[in-house]
Amino acid sequence: MSQHILVIGATGKTGSRVAARLVAAGHHVRLGSRSAAIPFDWEDACTWDAALAGVDSVYVSFFPDLAVPGASEAAGSLAAAATRAGVGRLVLLSGRGEPGAQAGERAVRAAFPSATIVRASWFNQNFSEGYLLEPVLEGTVALPVGDIPEPFVDTDDIADVAVAALVDGRHAGELYEVTGPRALTFAQAVAEVAAVTGREVEFVPVSTDEYLEAAADFLPADMLWLLRHLFTEVLDGRNVHLTDGVQRALGRPPRDFADYARDAAATGVWSAVPVA
Repeated sequence: MSQHILVIGATGKTGSRVAARLVAAGHHVRLGSRSAAIPFDWEDACTWDAALAGVDSVYVSFFPDLAVPGASEAAGSLAAAATRAGVGRLVLLSGRGEPGAQAGERAVRAAFPSATIVRASWFNQNFSEGYLLEPVLEGTVALPVGDIPEPFVDTDDIADVAVAALVDGRHAGELYEVTGPRALTFAQAVAEVAAVTGREVEFVPVSTDEYLEAAADFLPADMLWLLRHLFTEVLDGRNVHLTDGVQRALGRPPRDFADYARDAAATGVWSAVPVA
């Protein structure tokens, strides 16, 4: 039976995958963005009721991250609006080890107790679709991280978990903390990318201040705040342990980073010449 589902953040790494899977399964998808036919704007709560009207479920992804100041209040207010609109299911994307994101989870659950939380570690796709793509293409990935491993998770796994929770009420109220099947340091992850591409890509550790000073030329202030937060607080070892969220939600193991890297390389994304 087809359902009407609002996907907020439908142009992002997870939202685009969630929307594509829902459409392929025959569901009616409403894209939650400012440019959509029925616009949704996080900064304009007057757009929320129309975007939520008539939908069975809603996927909530807050850009740039649920941990940024003000995000928890906005997410809680949206959850309250979804409750008033009679939405049946709500799936919230959250981040591991981020106190601000967990505050957002609590705000959403206070207004929408049956919400499903998908709490994710760092995305594999940051190396091929995000801020690490250009450094990979240039041959040097410089980051303010040490030797603490991170159990990178694949956004395809996140999307599969989210879709299952959006269309099946058996996932209501669940917290799925999702990771990959093993933890790698950033240096090891870069080495795996280099191995499957045949490119010379090196990992170079730098200080947080050095990194943010360079990033200030092309990133907005909220992203700089988020990066400082992630590199100085979240990557401190608190998220090294693996979790069973993908297995519990889907009945299968999570995708390994090596499989992601091989498949991403096959698309040619790392074969491009960087823009000068």
